[in-house]
Amino acid sequence: MVDKLDFVVGSYNKTYNSYVEDDDMENGVVPTSDIKPRILLMGLQRSGKSSIQKVVFHKMQPNETLFLESTCKIFKDDISNNSFINFQIWDIPGQIDFFDSQFDFDAIFAGTGALIFVIDAQDDYMEALGCLHQVVSKAYNVNSRIKFETFIHKVDGLSDDNKIETQRDISKRANDDLREAGLSELNLSCHLTSIYDHSIFEAFSKVVQKLIPQLSTLENLLSIFVQNSGVEKTFLFDVVSKIYVATDGSPVDMQSYELCCEMIDVMIDLTDIYGKTENEYTSEQDSTCIIRLSNSNILYLREITRFLVLVSVLRTEAFHKRDVIDYNILCLQESIKTVFSVTAKQQNNGVNEINGAGDSVLNTSAAQ
Repeated sequence: MVDKLDFVVGSYNKTYNSYVEDDDMENGVVPTSDIKPRILLMGLQRSGKSSIQKVVFHKMQPNETLFLESTCKIFKDDISNNSFINFQIWDIPGQIDFFDSQFDFDAIFAGTGALIFVIDAQDDYMEALGCLHQVVSKAYNVNSRIKFETFIHKVDGLSDDNKIETQRDISKRANDDLREAGLSELNLSCHLTSIYDHSIFEAFSKVVQKLIPQLSTLENLLSIFVQNSGVEKTFLFDVVSKIYVATDGSPVDMQSYELCCEMIDVMIDLTDIYGKTENEYTSEQDSTCIIRLSNSNILYLREITRFLVLVSVLRTEAFHKRDVIDYNILCLQESIKTVFSVTAKQQNNGVNEINGAGDSVLNTSAAQ
């Protein structure tokens, strides 16, 4: 329960632009201009791929996804407009035949950073496991650098015991099939997800983090900040998508993560009302939001860059040293900008980070 809310507008405008949608993949041919890292969403029909994309990246309400039509062709979604993360989501229809010469899957897999296979946990998943094995085997033979992830989706309809048992069974069967096929070096990660809670945002965050070469540096910086500021937990969020780019070394508590996500929603809603217009835009990056909870905890949000915010959870007594915390945040802000300025210089000099498509998954120009 919220006791008090303080909010200061910094550089944020009243509205954020929508992501760019592009469904020009009629013939399955990859345009030569597509050089951004891509994440593939794959799975059987009606497994929830399009719903995930719309909820995470387009702020669609979960109940509205019930009216989405089934995807009938490859749908491409550019996740870089007004965002710190820089990649494309490709929604692959479940009915596609991977051996159909109409689709150049060698070219698609060659430029892929991560492949997410979505399995409907409320349906018989034996057919999905067979399709998963076929997809992973083909993709790995084309590009062994792909990060393979499995979303065990729609778990909101299962009991806690059923969730754990379903996750264990799917993980065991999928990895056993890969070992039998001689792909023992692969180990599929399985995430329990639902669009009706924050589990889908956390799962997508973990996928994106695997595509960030600077992740260990960011985690070390956040851990140092926590140790020297009396903060219990801190997250570095991409504002638009609510994907956390990094967090400190302590375990992620789901309740704290959900509170931080909701705080970003509050900030965006307040920005829509009190934020600056396009004509009033300022380069000052000092947006602040403080929420005092009834359990003596404080949620403290500070703008790091125009598209990145730091959200921390701390006790009320620790916040009495706010001046120290604010100073440490300024040091952290400069360190984060330095990390990405070095990456940007490397890219400008032709030294690109390798993740699957050969380019960084982060929009380093947005870090300034």
